[in-house]
Amino acid sequence: MLKQFFNKLPRKSSSASSSKSGTLSGSGQSNPGNGAAASGIPIQRTSSSTAAPTRSATVKRMSSAVFPSSVVAGIEPLVSFKDVPNGEKPNLFVSKLNLCCIVFDFSDPNKNSAEKDIKRQTLLELIEYVNSANARFTEQMIASSCKMFAVNLFRVFPPNYRSNSSGGGGGGGEAEEEEPMFDPAWPHLQLVYDLLLKFIGSSALDAKVGKKYFDHSFILRLLDLFDSEDPRERDCLKTILHRIYGKFMVHRPFVRKSVSNIFYRFVFETDRHNGIAELLEVLGSVISGFALPLKEEHKIFLSRALIPLHKPRTVGSYLQQLTYCVMQFLEKEPKLASSVIAGLLKYWPVTNSQKEVMFLSELEEVLEATNVVEFQKCMVPLFRRLSYCINSSHFQVAERALFLWNNDHIMSLVAQNRQMIMPIILPGLERNTRHHWNHSILNLTLNVRKMLSEMDEGLFTACQKKLEEEEEQRAALEEKRRLDWELLEAAAASQPVTGKTAVLVRPPTATTTTTAATTATTITSTLA
Repeated sequence: MLKQFFNKLPRKSSSASSSKSGTLSGSGQSNPGNGAAASGIPIQRTSSSTAAPTRSATVKRMSSAVFPSSVVAGIEPLVSFKDVPNGEKPNLFVSKLNLCCIVFDFSDPNKNSAEKDIKRQTLLELIEYVNSANARFTEQMIASSCKMFAVNLFRVFPPNYRSNSSGGGGGGGEAEEEEPMFDPAWPHLQLVYDLLLKFIGSSALDAKVGKKYFDHSFILRLLDLFDSEDPRERDCLKTILHRIYGKFMVHRPFVRKSVSNIFYRFVFETDRHNGIAELLEVLGSVISGFALPLKEEHKIFLSRALIPLHKPRTVGSYLQQLTYCVMQFLEKEPKLASSVIAGLLKYWPVTNSQKEVMFLSELEEVLEATNVVEFQKCMVPLFRRLSYCINSSHFQVAERALFLWNNDHIMSLVAQNRQMIMPIILPGLERNTRHHWNHSILNLTLNVRKMLSEMDEGLFTACQKKLEEEEEQRAALEEKRRLDWELLEAAAASQPVTGKTAVLVRPPTATTTTTAATTATTITSTLA
């Protein structure tokens, strides 16, 4: 009974400690000293006890468009790791992490310069400690580390009002490249990223324990940072994501699925993202490690996530990385070549000449990895498209399409299937020799024409003769159509329209030419 009565009495020590811990609670951050004291960790500070009262008691709130800064009332450096015994180093490590949970506003370099320098020195000490760590990290150390990384790195980016996206290479290469934007907080962010990279890569981190804290939520928020406009940050994220993928095998399917969702959102919704190239670089090394035979999940990833990335207008900024990923799939399973070519034809640009040139370059790499069986599945629509490219009025498109014939592997594929390909491609070559305005295109066309003639002179002559016959038939049909319309116009002119008589004039089709001629004869005989 007395025990229950005494428990209800207020305790001065607990209220005092709670008032101390409330100085940083307004911003969602914990006081590094109090957090350690609550867990029974002895805190030792290098400054004297009279240093705290000399500081201003006024609480200043820093604001930033990117960083939600903490309420800073003054911080003091902790002792160095070399000044404490090995048994206390884990506790000191956690205390230093708690100190680094205070976030500053870096838009003004003159604000809190002393506190920022203390934090910078603390981060450097943490990096050095992780580098030299021999014993396993405790669960408390891992949890505190993840908390510090989340507080300092995870943030919401301000709206991007730029006219293009994905690293500034808009318009498929036609738009001018914009200067990259650099984050003023990068000197601080770089230290945090270095610590995260070394922490994940350290042998002292047990993956079985770490996976509980480097969980799906942490990975999703880390992937959101790839939309940063600072290329230095995206480069660090690329390395860290690769380390996470290699360290925590249980999270690998989730990482692939999350990256796919980013691609879906970019292609079909926003058409705006800064980190597509970096994500593809990570995927390039991931795909190279896929086991054979490829899982159905990986084939679906190729067809639904990678191939549609050819659609956005900003494909030029990441096409090199995208082509590498596609080629990794083809090296592992050549049977996918026909589906890749079909995907390229599906998203083939019609009005963007620079993008079309890039597609032709990628197509050449794909064809080099294509065998005869897969080539035969797509050669008809492929060479119809190449015929259009050869006749393009944009000389770079026509030139790049004609350069394909200098590739020995492509020529061998054409030679084995010349019965189907030559009738498709020869009309385009003939039109170029007669009507194209560029002299270099004329010379290249004549060279390709000569190569086809030498490949199979009999087939070439037969195709040429058939082409001449078709042109004669087309000319005769056009002349007949012209005469039919002259007869109709003459018949209509001989009987002028009076009153409000409705007259329907429409161009005839090929199927109605005979009917029109018969009608004209009937009208003429009636008028006579």
